[in-house]
Amino acid sequence: MNRIARPPTNLQTLADRLKVLAEPKRLLILHLLIEGVQCNCELGEELDMPPNLISHHLRVLREAGLVDVERDALDARWVYYSINRAALDELNTAFGVFFDPERIKPRRPTCGPQGAVVRLGDIVTVKN
Repeated sequence: MNRIARPPTNLQTLADRLKVLAEPKRLLILHLLIEGVQCNCELGEELDMPPNLISHHLRVLREAGLVDVERDALDARWVYYSINRAALDELNTAFGVFFDPERIKPRRPTCGPQGAVVRLGDIVTVKN
């Protein structure tokens, strides 16, 4: 029986990131942050969402390590959000490795009704 190869990435980490990214507004926030550093007011203008909901999504993204936060050095009331480049690189690598089409292999079932099927291409002809 052929063994199936282990996944090329940590599936729990990938699943956790997918859960965070499964929210369209969070994807939009990431899109805006990829465009550059943003403050709450800039995000509010683009997202057309109440500030408390924006803060909720930013908290989830921060806890997942996808977003960095920095307070203004002169006025701590201002908070700036940016993409965590290292986390984005890690995410790209994990997705790229896991969803790489080159990983698709031809496989024939070894059990069930199809496991007993003999395909013509599998028959070796012996000539005397």
